[in-house]
Amino acid sequence: MDGTEVKKLAALEDKHWWYRERRVLLGRELDALSRRGIQVGRALDIGAAGGGNTRVLRDRGWAGTALEYGAEGAEVAHHRGIPVVRADATTLPFAEQSLDLVVAFDILEHIGDDKSASGEMFRVLRPGGVALVAVPCDMDLWSEHDVAVGHVRRYERQELVDLLESSGFTLESLGSWNVLLRPVAARRRKRSTGSDLTETSSLVNAGLRAVIAAERYLPVGGFPGISLMARVRRPAG
Repeated sequence: MDGTEVKKLAALEDKHWWYRERRVLLGRELDALSRRGIQVGRALDIGAAGGGNTRVLRDRGWAGTALEYGAEGAEVAHHRGIPVVRADATTLPFAEQSLDLVVAFDILEHIGDDKSASGEMFRVLRPGGVALVAVPCDMDLWSEHDVAVGHVRRYERQELVDLLESSGFTLESLGSWNVLLRPVAARRRKRSTGSDLTETSSLVNAGLRAVIAAERYLPVGGFPGISLMARVRRPAG
């Protein structure tokens, strides 16, 4: 994603319905890990942009670090007081088995060599460590939006599973996200001429947030959506 798009994302992420709900989902995943007795530790947020998800990690006690490839996102995170490292996701500057949690939301689709990125996530996690991964799905939804924000691909469900398992991960959960709004997004994407990262009116933003929040309580994860969300673990053995 180029610097202009990163700056747009950073400006929007605090209030935009998409990014706000993503932070809620991350918080729910972290709470679920806590209920399972997993202790907070060192965490890395890959492709953190302005660091919105990193703040969720840190608010829940994780020693979270943002990782950004570009200067723009790293600068925003730094000015927000978030520990940040500039690096390539295919060569993470962390020791083997040194992290307890990796978050990679909407980053693998930007990377040509996603196998190396997935392998690096596995390498830096300790045995028993967890990775939370989110990617856009379904090449039928490919549009000028994907081109504008620097996507290389959108993932099919089995394609994501194969990628993560080939790195050594064990899949714990996989579900679709943004299912209810998929028909609307599909129609909009057919007419798309660029990035969808635009500010919406407060009324529209509230309405979309209410729709997407409803998915927390509905069994829709097995249906086609706009994104896929996976939780995987590095085996303890």
